[in-house]
Amino acid sequence: MSDFLTARRKMVDGQVRPSDVTDNRIIDAMLALPREAFVPENQRALAYLDIDLNVSQSGAPKRYLIKPMVLAKMIQAAEIKCTDNVLVVGCATGYTAALVAKFAGRVTATESDSALAAKASGILATFGLGQVTVVAAAASDGAPANAPYDVIIMEGATEVVPEQLYRQLGPDGRLVGVFAMSRPQRATLITHSHADFGDRPLFDASVPVLPGLERPAAFVF
Repeated sequence: MSDFLTARRKMVDGQVRPSDVTDNRIIDAMLALPREAFVPENQRALAYLDIDLNVSQSGAPKRYLIKPMVLAKMIQAAEIKCTDNVLVVGCATGYTAALVAKFAGRVTATESDSALAAKASGILATFGLGQVTVVAAAASDGAPANAPYDVIIMEGATEVVPEQLYRQLGPDGRLVGVFAMSRPQRATLITHSHADFGDRPLFDASVPVLPGLERPAAFVF
Protein backbone atom coordinates (compact mmCIF):
# COMPACT_ATOMS: atom_id res chain seq x y z
CA MET A 1 0.00 0.00 0.00
CA SER A 2 2.79 2.44 0.85
CA ASP A 3 4.33 1.75 -2.57
CA PHE A 4 1.11 2.89 -4.27
CA LEU A 5 0.96 6.01 -2.08
CA THR A 6 4.51 6.87 -3.10
CA ALA A 7 3.77 6.19 -6.77
CA ARG A 8 0.65 8.36 -6.59
CA ARG A 9 2.56 11.31 -5.23
CA LYS A 10 5.32 10.82 -7.82
CA MET A 11 2.67 10.82 -10.55
CA VAL A 12 1.29 14.14 -9.33
CA ASP A 13 4.67 15.75 -8.62
CA GLY A 14 6.45 14.38 -11.69
CA GLN A 15 3.71 14.37 -14.36
CA VAL A 16 0.81 16.61 -13.37
CA ARG A 17 2.23 19.63 -11.56
CA PRO A 18 5.05 20.23 -14.12
CA SER A 19 2.39 20.35 -16.89
CA ASP A 20 0.91 23.63 -15.58
CA VAL A 21 -1.94 21.96 -13.72
CA THR A 22 -2.56 24.43 -10.90
CA ASP A 23 -6.16 23.63 -9.93
CA ASN A 24 -5.76 22.27 -6.41
CA ARG A 25 -9.07 20.41 -6.63
CA ILE A 26 -7.63 18.22 -9.40
CA ILE A 27 -4.33 17.73 -7.60
CA ASP A 28 -6.05 16.86 -4.32
CA ALA A 29 -8.40 14.42 -6.08
CA MET A 30 -5.52 12.68 -7.85
CA LEU A 31 -3.60 12.41 -4.59
CA ALA A 32 -6.61 10.98 -2.77
CA LEU A 33 -7.99 8.57 -5.37
CA PRO A 34 -6.21 5.19 -5.63
CA ARG A 35 -5.77 4.77 -9.39
CA GLU A 36 -4.68 1.17 -8.88
CA ALA A 37 -8.25 0.32 -7.85
CA PHE A 38 -9.35 1.07 -11.42
CA VAL A 39 -6.72 -1.18 -13.01
CA PRO A 40 -6.76 -4.99 -13.45
CA GLU A 41 -4.86 -6.62 -10.62
CA ASN A 42 -2.10 -7.95 -12.89
CA GLN A 43 -1.39 -4.41 -14.14
CA ARG A 44 -1.53 -2.45 -10.92
CA ALA A 45 2.23 -1.93 -10.95
CA LEU A 46 1.66 0.19 -14.08
CA ALA A 47 -1.14 2.29 -12.61
CA TYR A 48 0.86 5.49 -12.16
CA LEU A 49 3.05 5.45 -15.27
CA ASP A 50 2.85 8.13 -17.96
CA ILE A 51 1.06 5.84 -20.44
CA ASP A 52 -2.37 5.10 -21.85
CA LEU A 53 -3.14 2.02 -19.78
CA ASN A 54 -5.14 -0.80 -21.34
CA VAL A 55 -7.82 -1.89 -18.84
CA SER A 56 -9.95 -3.97 -21.21
CA GLN A 57 -10.96 -7.50 -20.43
CA SER A 58 -9.56 -10.45 -22.35
CA GLY A 59 -11.06 -10.71 -25.82
CA ALA A 60 -12.89 -7.38 -25.56
CA PRO A 61 -12.14 -4.23 -27.59
CA LYS A 62 -9.23 -2.34 -26.08
CA ARG A 63 -10.17 0.39 -23.62
CA TYR A 64 -7.80 2.71 -21.85
CA LEU A 65 -7.23 5.01 -18.93
CA ILE A 66 -5.54 7.90 -20.72
CA LYS A 67 -2.29 9.45 -19.54
CA PRO A 68 -2.68 11.21 -16.16
CA MET A 69 -1.06 14.41 -17.42
CA VAL A 70 -3.34 14.68 -20.47
CA LEU A 71 -6.39 13.92 -18.36
CA ALA A 72 -5.52 16.50 -15.69
CA LYS A 73 -4.92 19.25 -18.26
CA MET A 74 -8.22 18.53 -20.01
CA ILE A 75 -10.18 18.56 -16.74
CA GLN A 76 -8.54 21.87 -15.80
CA ALA A 77 -9.47 23.39 -19.16
CA ALA A 78 -13.13 22.44 -18.57
CA GLU A 79 -13.27 24.73 -15.51
CA ILE A 80 -15.78 22.53 -13.71
CA LYS A 81 -17.96 24.20 -11.10
CA CYS A 82 -19.46 22.51 -8.04
CA THR A 83 -22.94 22.83 -9.55
CA ASP A 84 -22.05 21.48 -13.01
CA ASN A 85 -23.73 18.53 -14.67
CA VAL A 86 -20.86 16.58 -16.27
CA LEU A 87 -20.74 13.80 -18.86
CA VAL A 88 -17.65 11.58 -19.13
CA VAL A 89 -17.57 9.79 -22.49
CA GLY A 90 -15.71 6.47 -22.67
CA CYS A 91 -15.18 6.11 -18.94
CA ALA A 92 -13.56 2.62 -19.10
CA THR A 93 -13.31 1.55 -15.43
CA GLY A 94 -14.51 4.89 -14.08
CA TYR A 95 -11.33 6.66 -12.92
CA THR A 96 -12.09 9.98 -14.63
CA ALA A 97 -15.70 9.92 -13.45
CA ALA A 98 -14.50 9.37 -9.89
CA LEU A 99 -12.05 12.28 -10.10
CA VAL A 100 -14.62 14.67 -11.50
CA ALA A 101 -17.24 13.58 -8.96
CA LYS A 102 -15.07 14.99 -6.18
CA PHE A 103 -15.83 18.57 -7.30
CA ALA A 104 -18.75 18.47 -9.76
CA GLY A 105 -22.46 18.51 -8.98
CA ARG A 106 -23.60 15.46 -10.96
CA VAL A 107 -21.70 13.02 -13.17
CA THR A 108 -22.93 10.68 -15.90
CA ALA A 109 -20.39 8.33 -17.49
CA THR A 110 -20.79 6.27 -20.65
CA GLU A 111 -18.88 3.15 -21.70
CA SER A 112 -19.44 1.20 -24.92
CA ASP A 113 -18.33 -2.13 -23.40
CA SER A 114 -21.30 -3.16 -21.24
CA ALA A 115 -19.20 -5.53 -19.10
CA LEU A 116 -16.69 -2.76 -18.43
CA ALA A 117 -19.53 -0.34 -17.65
CA ALA A 118 -20.79 -2.77 -15.02
CA LYS A 119 -17.29 -3.05 -13.59
CA ALA A 120 -16.99 0.75 -13.42
CA SER A 121 -20.30 0.93 -11.54
CA GLY A 122 -19.04 -1.60 -9.03
CA ILE A 123 -15.75 0.20 -8.44
CA LEU A 124 -17.43 3.60 -8.07
CA ALA A 125 -19.90 2.12 -5.55
CA THR A 126 -17.01 1.03 -3.33
CA PHE A 127 -16.00 4.70 -3.05
CA GLY A 128 -19.52 5.83 -2.18
CA LEU A 129 -19.85 7.91 -5.33
CA GLY A 130 -23.59 7.69 -5.63
CA GLN A 131 -23.79 10.89 -7.68
CA VAL A 132 -22.16 9.07 -10.63
CA THR A 133 -24.43 7.22 -13.07
CA VAL A 134 -22.75 4.78 -15.48
CA VAL A 135 -24.55 4.07 -18.76
CA ALA A 136 -23.61 1.39 -21.29
CA ALA A 137 -23.70 3.40 -24.54
CA ALA A 138 -21.67 4.13 -27.65
CA ALA A 139 -19.26 7.04 -27.31
CA SER A 140 -20.96 8.87 -30.18
CA ASP A 141 -24.37 8.65 -28.49
CA GLY A 142 -23.60 10.36 -25.20
CA ALA A 143 -26.38 10.12 -22.61
CA PRO A 144 -29.23 12.38 -23.74
CA ALA A 145 -31.51 11.36 -20.86
CA ASN A 146 -29.40 13.41 -18.42
CA ALA A 147 -28.63 16.30 -20.78
CA PRO A 148 -28.06 19.19 -21.10
CA TYR A 149 -24.53 19.07 -19.74
CA ASP A 150 -22.39 21.93 -18.53
CA VAL A 151 -19.25 19.92 -19.28
CA ILE A 152 -18.46 16.92 -21.47
CA ILE A 153 -15.07 15.20 -21.13
CA MET A 154 -14.03 12.66 -23.75
CA GLU A 155 -11.66 10.06 -22.33
CA GLY A 156 -10.09 9.32 -25.68
CA ALA A 157 -9.69 10.78 -29.15
CA THR A 158 -12.20 11.31 -31.93
CA GLU A 159 -11.54 11.20 -35.66
CA VAL A 160 -14.95 12.66 -36.51
CA VAL A 161 -16.96 15.64 -35.31
CA PRO A 162 -19.06 14.24 -32.42
CA GLU A 163 -22.22 16.07 -33.39
CA GLN A 164 -24.55 14.22 -31.00
CA LEU A 165 -22.32 15.20 -28.10
CA TYR A 166 -22.37 18.83 -29.23
CA ARG A 167 -26.16 18.76 -29.15
CA GLN A 168 -26.10 17.64 -25.52
CA LEU A 169 -24.18 20.71 -24.35
CA GLY A 170 -26.22 23.30 -22.49
CA PRO A 171 -25.84 27.08 -22.81
CA ASP A 172 -22.23 28.08 -22.08
CA GLY A 173 -21.34 24.36 -22.05
CA ARG A 174 -17.78 23.12 -22.61
CA LEU A 175 -16.58 19.92 -24.28
CA VAL A 176 -12.95 18.83 -23.94
CA GLY A 177 -11.37 16.02 -25.91
CA VAL A 178 -8.53 15.07 -28.21
CA PHE A 179 -9.39 15.74 -31.86
CA ALA A 180 -7.56 13.49 -34.31
CA MET A 181 -8.91 14.62 -37.67
CA SER A 182 -5.43 15.81 -38.61
CA ARG A 183 -1.87 15.62 -37.34
CA PRO A 184 -0.75 16.40 -34.77
CA GLN A 185 -3.68 15.39 -32.59
CA ARG A 186 -4.74 18.21 -30.30
CA ALA A 187 -6.67 18.46 -27.08
CA THR A 188 -9.36 21.02 -27.89
CA LEU A 189 -11.96 23.00 -25.97
CA ILE A 190 -15.36 23.32 -27.64
CA THR A 191 -17.66 26.02 -26.27
CA HIS A 192 -21.39 26.43 -26.83
CA SER A 193 -22.72 29.96 -27.07
CA HIS A 194 -26.30 30.54 -28.21
CA ALA A 195 -26.68 28.41 -31.37
CA ASP A 196 -22.99 28.43 -32.26
CA PHE A 197 -19.92 26.40 -31.28
CA GLY A 198 -16.39 27.70 -30.96
CA ASP A 199 -13.16 25.74 -30.66
CA ARG A 200 -9.82 26.52 -29.06
CA PRO A 201 -6.78 24.24 -29.39
CA LEU A 202 -5.24 23.54 -25.99
CA PHE A 203 -2.15 21.37 -26.49
CA ASP A 204 -0.80 18.55 -28.63
CA ALA A 205 -1.79 15.14 -27.31
CA SER A 206 -1.96 11.61 -28.65
CA VAL A 207 -4.39 9.16 -27.02
CA PRO A 208 -6.29 6.10 -28.32
CA VAL A 209 -9.41 6.75 -30.38
CA LEU A 210 -12.70 5.91 -28.69
CA PRO A 211 -14.63 3.03 -30.28
CA GLY A 212 -17.39 4.48 -32.47
CA LEU A 213 -15.56 7.73 -33.11
CA GLU A 214 -13.17 6.36 -35.73
CA ARG A 215 -12.82 7.87 -39.18
CA PRO A 216 -15.03 5.97 -41.68
CA ALA A 217 -13.03 3.49 -43.73
CA ALA A 218 -12.22 4.76 -47.20
CA PHE A 219 -13.77 2.87 -50.11
CA VAL A 220 -11.15 0.91 -52.06
CA PHE A 221 -11.78 -0.06 -55.70
